[in-house]
Amino acid sequence: MLKVTLAQLNYMVGDIHGNIRRMREAAAKAAQDKADLVVFSELSLCGYYPGDLLDEPSFLQRLDAGLQDLLNLTRQYPALHWVVGAPTRHQGPGKRLHNSLLVLKDGKIRLQYDKQLLPTYNIFDERRHFEPGADTAKVLRIGNCQVGFLVCEDGWNDRVANDQGADYATNPFVRMGDAAPDLVVSINASPSHMGKREQRHEIFAQAAQRHRLPILYVNQIGGQDQIVFDGASFAVEPEAGVVFEARRFEEDIHTLKLDEQGHFQPIHGEGLGRVASQGLPLMEFYRQQIVLGLRDYARRCGFKQVVVGSSGGIDSALTLALAVDALGADNVVGITMPSRYSSAGSVDDSVQLCRNLGVKLHEHPIKDLIDGYARQFEASFGEPLKGLALENLQARTRGTTLMEFSNAFGHLLLTTGNKSEVSVGYCTLYGDTNGGLGLLGDLYKTEVFELSRHINRRAGRELIPQVIIDKPPSAELAPGQKDEDSLPPYAVLDEILKWQIEGHHLSNAEYARAAEFVQRLRTQPGGPETIARVQKLVFRSEYKRRQAPPMLRVRPRAFGTGRQMPIAAHYE
Repeated sequence: MLKVTLAQLNYMVGDIHGNIRRMREAAAKAAQDKADLVVFSELSLCGYYPGDLLDEPSFLQRLDAGLQDLLNLTRQYPALHWVVGAPTRHQGPGKRLHNSLLVLKDGKIRLQYDKQLLPTYNIFDERRHFEPGADTAKVLRIGNCQVGFLVCEDGWNDRVANDQGADYATNPFVRMGDAAPDLVVSINASPSHMGKREQRHEIFAQAAQRHRLPILYVNQIGGQDQIVFDGASFAVEPEAGVVFEARRFEEDIHTLKLDEQGHFQPIHGEGLGRVASQGLPLMEFYRQQIVLGLRDYARRCGFKQVVVGSSGGIDSALTLALAVDALGADNVVGITMPSRYSSAGSVDDSVQLCRNLGVKLHEHPIKDLIDGYARQFEASFGEPLKGLALENLQARTRGTTLMEFSNAFGHLLLTTGNKSEVSVGYCTLYGDTNGGLGLLGDLYKTEVFELSRHINRRAGRELIPQVIIDKPPSAELAPGQKDEDSLPPYAVLDEILKWQIEGHHLSNAEYARAAEFVQRLRTQPGGPETIARVQKLVFRSEYKRRQAPPMLRVRPRAFGTGRQMPIAAHYE
């Protein structure tokens, strides 16, 4: 029998001492449970992903010192094996580092396994810093069990029989199967997006069944810049499938035992049962992912409070509601900035929204500022300020006001743009794109409405006033302006965007729906022209997205590092 503690923790990139402190606390719990090994996640020593910090000599020196501190700590629990993730030095040609799994015990490194498959797709760029490990399995006897080890991507290439369609030429699971361990431990830093939990379960359950190996999958939690880790570490058996799952979006330290028949059992109480295949409802997943992402981003960047421009529209309303969920109402401020074109509802609805949320709302009219800009513009350049220049001036004046407040009072400014608007450039650079973080930048407009309704249902009351949800979206930068004066209806736009931007990154079902929608649209009057116009808007707006704040990722392909397109290019 083997006792294993899964340590699902929230690490911070670069905070080596803080990460070690978290590991020390988990190891103490493992020792209390009389565990044989405690398992931490990928690159747990430095946090995932350190990026070009790995090129800094001082950072590498801190890593070396941190590893030595860990080795010293292991002497406090001489019977306990520590499975940690850390960069290690590579000798010979190639990159200077490996992404390694280390097994530490009583002051010594008992095993080192270097990650073989280094992803360079979507948000990943590990080959930039790491050299692949050797194509070999690493197994260590712990007690009367043979334990094999993998690092994250090494387990994801075992998707199809005979390697047809595999992403890499090698499949570490084949070598692991040949080594015939009693247990496989996989350490991971697996970012979360819609459908990712179910994808992990499917791939590793199939691998466990195919190779007849029980697998322990340990992930981390927490927000790091645009990405969020959801935890949801799990144990899977060849026949039963996933039999244990740690909490999602929370730290969780849990000890399991592996019996002589290769079955996982709790250390106390009854046996484990099959874990439900379906995870959180989509809107609840979005809520929890965004809330954790904002909470960690603000904390790690040194902000306790946030400010949001409250227009009386759905995007700013949802942003305020999510910010309150993440940080508490006392740490959220709204500012309404009416102009001559603002409807009475834009202020009244903001007042009601902030009253419902318990948020302090300031009013800062911009009419006189705009009039002063317009007078000086005409005096300087001999032409009246009008049209798009006047519309964008209002957005930029609001953006400047919000940044003034941020600078004066130390609040993090949250931008409120959604994925639909950001995709087609329906936003003003240096105006409503100002901010340090975007909460809705990976949600399509139709999802913004759906998530707003979900938040109200969850609260059992109207946190977001129904009048805001029902009103036609408008930037209110010109008389009677509505979004659909410039854009296709969002129900149409969003399906085109899913098909164009995410494509086969979508789930099979969602891609099929989007592709079918676009195909039907092509047969309708004006449909081909609508599709072409949307595509052109997406291509032409890349320069805006390049300058936008980071946006929390919730979908398979998000803007930022997940979609890297040239600005100056010819698109067909």
